[in-house]
Amino acid sequence: MKFTRSAAITVAATLAFAGAHGVVSRAQSSPPLPEPYRLAEDWPTLPQSMNGGKWGELIRVALDPRGDIWVFHRCFGTEPAGSATCIGRDNDPPILKFDPSGKLLASFGKAMFAFPHGFTVDDEGNIWASDANGRETVLGMSTQGRGQQVFKFSPTGQLLMTLGKAGVAGNGPDTFDQPTGVVVARNGDVFVADGHGRNNRVVKFSKDGRFVKAWGHTGAGPGELNQPHDIALDSRGRVFVADRSNNRLSIFDQDGTFLDEWKQFGRPSAVFIAKDDTIYVSDSYSNATLNPGRRRGIYVGSAKDGKVTAFIPDPDAARQEQLTISGASGIAADDMGTVYAADVGPHKLRKYVRVGPR
Repeated sequence: MKFTRSAAITVAATLAFAGAHGVVSRAQSSPPLPEPYRLAEDWPTLPQSMNGGKWGELIRVALDPRGDIWVFHRCFGTEPAGSATCIGRDNDPPILKFDPSGKLLASFGKAMFAFPHGFTVDDEGNIWASDANGRETVLGMSTQGRGQQVFKFSPTGQLLMTLGKAGVAGNGPDTFDQPTGVVVARNGDVFVADGHGRNNRVVKFSKDGRFVKAWGHTGAGPGELNQPHDIALDSRGRVFVADRSNNRLSIFDQDGTFLDEWKQFGRPSAVFIAKDDTIYVSDSYSNATLNPGRRRGIYVGSAKDGKVTAFIPDPDAARQEQLTISGASGIAADDMGTVYAADVGPHKLRKYVRVGPR
């Protein structure tokens, strides 16, 4: 086949478009990403009084303005990955606070949650947590009165606000269908990823809990969502959604206008954006069927231009094809670039220290 000048121009234009949008052809090979992170061993210290010092299923991790580390976990449940529950474990607090050395400082939230999921700490140090339970019974026990809500707590555990109706699924202004993520803007507006049920949307509230608007519906097109699993804001206020089943980050402004999609960060279960716009995205699901050619692990890059610059391998990378889920479903990082990962499958809270310049 003759390769004409016009064909060459077309190919060049296509490659330029792909590069600008962060799309890499599977036919192309790219150099491996740097892996400049070291795992901190024996961190944190979980008291023996808590499940014998052994973790169950962790879902999220966050840092407060003081630099302390908050963990949201499923009450030491060890059911099949993604199925652990706080039902029947009312003496286990799902919210734990550690200092940077790994010492437990505080805990609360007993007998409030069924299926802990979304989690963040706002600029005032308040804790926001969602219960994504949508089942009427778990382990043969009733979940009545729990699930389908987002809670706001003070740093000392006082309940300040509740969004949604306990145990009631819906797609209205005051109901959710298994809310998966939450983030709070500088002005106090609240954004909830409503993503483990049928809604596949983002819901926006004012700082006082008043419904503002919702956007998104099930699909794979621009602005559509399929299992939005986490949510974050960059320094410009753009809303980044971990659009997991679409293998991409979907990016919106705060009015819900679709801006862009990035597929270079894998199949995202969690997304965190630091103050300097370093973006951390955890892929705990990719395999040869769900997202061919992608490695499970934590992708590190820039929220400004979408460039991926570093990688932290999944702790169970050797079994990527055998595991349904592994690695981090929650992620956070401090100002020094230390990364904290909450693992659903491996039942671990990992701390990674960056080695060398950022």
